[in-house]
Amino acid sequence: MRDRLVLLPGWGLGVSPLEPLAAALRGPDEHLKVEVEPLPQTGNADLSAWLDELDDGLPDDVWLGGWSLGGMLAAELAARRGERCCGLLTLASNACFVPHGAWPHAMTPADFAAFLSGCEHDPDVTLRRFSLLCSQGSADPRGLSRQLKAAAPNASKQALLDGLRLLERLDTREALQSYRGPQLHLFAGNDAFVPAEAASDLLALLPDVEVGVIEQASHAFILENPHGVAAAIRAFLHESDDD
Repeated sequence: MRDRLVLLPGWGLGVSPLEPLAAALRGPDEHLKVEVEPLPQTGNADLSAWLDELDDGLPDDVWLGGWSLGGMLAAELAARRGERCCGLLTLASNACFVPHGAWPHAMTPADFAAFLSGCEHDPDVTLRRFSLLCSQGSADPRGLSRQLKAAAPNASKQALLDGLRLLERLDTREALQSYRGPQLHLFAGNDAFVPAEAASDLLALLPDVEVGVIEQASHAFILENPHGVAAAIRAFLHESDDD
C-alpha cells in the first residue's frame, strides 16, 4: 500500500488540525489515500500499550506520519514494524520533547513541569495556553490559536495527563536509528515547543534522512500552511518511489 498514508495527531487537539493537510495531499493525487487516525485511549501512559493499540488498529504496509506527539509515536511504530512500514514522516516532532541525555534542544524540564501541573489543575486553561503556544510565530497567532482550540475534542483530564506523561518519557532516537525505511522530518523555524536547532541535531544523528526547516512558521504549521507542507511531503513520497 505505498499509496496509503496514515497521519497521527498531536497532544490534546484531536484530528482536526491535520485534516486540511490531508485534504491538500489528496487533492492533486487521486491515487494517494490519506487517513488521519486519533491517538489511542489506553487509560495509561505506557508506550507499549499505545503502540499495541496502534499496531492492531492500523493497516500494514502504509506510510506512517504524524504531528508532534503523533510523529514520535509514528517513529516508534515504524521501528516496531520495520519492513511492514513503507516510510516515516514527522511534522514538528522532536526526538525527545524534554531533554534526555545528550539531547539538549527541547522543552526545559521546568517549563514542562509547569505545563503538567497546569493540566492537573485546569485542563481547559492549559489547552487554551497550548493553542496559543502552538500558533506563536505564525502570521496570525490569535486566529490560528482560536481555530485550534475551537476544534479540540472534549478529552478527559486523565487522557490529557496520560498523553503528557508519555510525551515526557519518550525518547525516539533508538527507534529513528533502527528504522531503515525512507524518512522525512520537517521542523518549524518559529516553533515554541520544538527548537529549530533540533533539526541539526537530528541530521547529525541520522545523516542519510531528509530533514527540513520551514522558516517563519509555528508549531502548528500543518494548519498554518497545509498546501506548502503537502508539497514537501509529495516531493518526498515521489522521490522515495523513484529510488
